[in-house]
Amino acid sequence: MCGIVGVAGSGPVNQLIYDSLLLLQHRGQDAAGIATSHDQFFNMYKAHGLVRDVFRTRNMRSLPGNSGLGQVRYPTAGSSDSVDEAQPFYVNAPFGITFVHNGNLTNWRELREALFRVDRRHINTNSDSEVLLNVFAHELHIAANGGSLDEDAIFNAVSAVHGRARGAYAVIAQIASYGLVAFRDPYGIRPLCLGRMETEKGDEWMVASESVALTGCGYTLVRDVEPGEALFIDLDGKLSSRQCAENPSLTPCAFEYVYFARPDSLMDGVSIYDARLNMGEYLGDNVAKTLRLGDIDVVMPIPDSSRPSAMQLAARLDLSYREGFIKNRYIGRTFIMPGQAVRKKSVRQKLSAIGMEFRGKNVLLVDDSIVRGTTSREIVDMARAAGANKVYFASAAPAVRYPNVYGIDMPSQSELIANGRDTAQIASEIGADGLVYQELNDLEQAIRDLNPAMKQFESSCFNGRYVTGDIDAAYLERLSQTRGVRPPAGEMATRENDE
Repeated sequence: MCGIVGVAGSGPVNQLIYDSLLLLQHRGQDAAGIATSHDQFFNMYKAHGLVRDVFRTRNMRSLPGNSGLGQVRYPTAGSSDSVDEAQPFYVNAPFGITFVHNGNLTNWRELREALFRVDRRHINTNSDSEVLLNVFAHELHIAANGGSLDEDAIFNAVSAVHGRARGAYAVIAQIASYGLVAFRDPYGIRPLCLGRMETEKGDEWMVASESVALTGCGYTLVRDVEPGEALFIDLDGKLSSRQCAENPSLTPCAFEYVYFARPDSLMDGVSIYDARLNMGEYLGDNVAKTLRLGDIDVVMPIPDSSRPSAMQLAARLDLSYREGFIKNRYIGRTFIMPGQAVRKKSVRQKLSAIGMEFRGKNVLLVDDSIVRGTTSREIVDMARAAGANKVYFASAAPAVRYPNVYGIDMPSQSELIANGRDTAQIASEIGADGLVYQELNDLEQAIRDLNPAMKQFESSCFNGRYVTGDIDAAYLERLSQTRGVRPPAGEMATRENDE
């Protein structure tokens, strides 16, 4: 998962991109990068670390220009150790392109082979994003047919990308001497939205992963980029758009609403905060059917993303709500930290318990999800050490039982605590006296209640159904081997078109 932003302005954009990346920092903490365009030249700087640590005054001064793009990276493909795989990426042919990508291609290996053998393009890293950039560059070359680019050629190139690339991708690209291009995969798995600011010099545009990056920088949210759609903003600030996919279908990632997105964002017409309140409503009903409410003294959230769900659950069940954990806000999000050892160590650095809120009480802890179970186990232990009598646990998301191949770092089933275990066994593994999961239908309905136009979701980590239709057991085994982990015998994913 990554956060991306692109700006087409009338004045310097380096500070604006920096500020927007700070607002998207929750989407990636491994690396950050900015590329700007000035006098037909690109200027770029990227490095490992948080935005505030990567960019110094000297770096910002080296990024002049009235348009540009940036990314905060959370690695899912390639290596988190190589700064060469941080974004933006750049190619100099056919037109000179800088490029940022959020998502994950499922056929990037096949594309890389075709780029080398057929398109005669060299890929210098193991990043699927560099593969996607070169596919786009090659299709631009074909669409231009030896001449210059226009809107039709750019949109035709995006259409060709849709025909070749499989998986999840939200993309922003800067084409030297032409303008900014943004597009989204035909399923709209990863988010992308458009914002506008009216100035004396005309409209300025921003495209970003989440609306909070727009509104936090003074832009007005115009709309989401549609699945399969492409936008083009030329050097004069003129915006044009076109649907470039044959059969687009809005199928957003359900996990965005559960965990990744900031609560103050709007995504595909849905308030993330309201969606999480709804999750608490539905989860509360399931808690009431599963646990004895008289055994619960207090409801507590695991800060921060579960707080709306926990508050609404407590109100729904007329239970006391308290804040029992204090979060150190200078520690990153443990789920998206590279490496299990780093995640485990950071849990107790990130959270501390208030003993008086736990002592002698039966506590219901509410978290957004349970993935590997490491964090949940540590938190239950902390609650008991603080004096809790009994510790129950509720997850605002269903059990995560399958790998995600569209940009979330959970590619091996054996790493998932719910794999091969029922709810009682999972409760025992994390040390809880009881465990309640959200039902998948309820999770999806909690989102759909806010936008009835949403007919389906990318929920593969919960149900094993992969909307792109190209994921099978052999694919998952290859993924597991790249991590040195074999999938459990008898476990496999299903193809969406087999259901």
